[in-house]
Amino acid sequence: MSLPRWRSILSVPINVDRFVEGAHRRQADAIQLDLEDSIPLSGKEDARGRLPQAISTVSQGGASVIVRINQPWRLAVRDLEAAVLRGVAAITLPKVEDPGRVRAISETIAELEAERSLPVGAIRLLLLIETPAALFKLPEIASADARTVAMKLGSEDFALATGMVPEADGLYFPSMAVLVAARAAGLLPLGFIGSIAEYQDLDAIRETVRRSRRLGFCGATAIHPRLVPILNEEFMPTQQEIEAARRIVQTYERAQAEGQGSVHADGRMVDVPVFRRAQQTLATAGIDSRPAKSSNP
Repeated sequence: MSLPRWRSILSVPINVDRFVEGAHRRQADAIQLDLEDSIPLSGKEDARGRLPQAISTVSQGGASVIVRINQPWRLAVRDLEAAVLRGVAAITLPKVEDPGRVRAISETIAELEAERSLPVGAIRLLLLIETPAALFKLPEIASADARTVAMKLGSEDFALATGMVPEADGLYFPSMAVLVAARAAGLLPLGFIGSIAEYQDLDAIRETVRRSRRLGFCGATAIHPRLVPILNEEFMPTQQEIEAARRIVQTYERAQAEGQGSVHADGRMVDVPVFRRAQQTLATAGIDSRPAKSSNP
């Protein structure tokens, strides 16, 4: 399966009508309907009952719909019974610590998909790493099930569990560990190195997101709509990067046609890794870097 483009995932508490009703106008790539932390225990059943209408409402603008379920098993099963519906692109699993958990959730989803005449495997999984114990099993967790499409560090919960302040210094190592495990398994590495709860200083957030993209992250969750435009912009290559990538691709392809293995462009050596990185930059920007096919027979 191909990976989705989720530069921005706007998290919305499903029990606040005005947030749900306005979410589709925020231009987020995905909208996450939350059944977990934003919903008190007494309101869980009501929240589940809101899902069918909420899915229809938030998907009006074309955003992918994600549902975040609860971690305790009995709550999780009831959440899945309510959330495995047509129109749901993914389920977010919080506090994942064991690959067996991922497989068990996937099997439960598959049963529900089959019962409801949905394509089996169509609903993907987004894994949240939120405890220190999970760090020691990241490769196994990331590759546990083919349904998994993305993984990210839950910075606030992870910081709480480790006794650290959720700042870049402490979050750098676990964030990068999650990124490397995600890339190794062919998943989207989501997140940015900083606290998701800070959204007042937009300039600082923009710089954090920009740095995180350069480190390899490709999208993140927003808990406030004002963060969505920043995520959409900063998880895309700049015009300068796009133009440089075009020159690299063109120069390398011309050299290949002439039988050369490496060349120079913009004052630097261009070999296979540099060429492929330029192709990735263009692909992220939605630009096809493949050479045009000749119309001649």
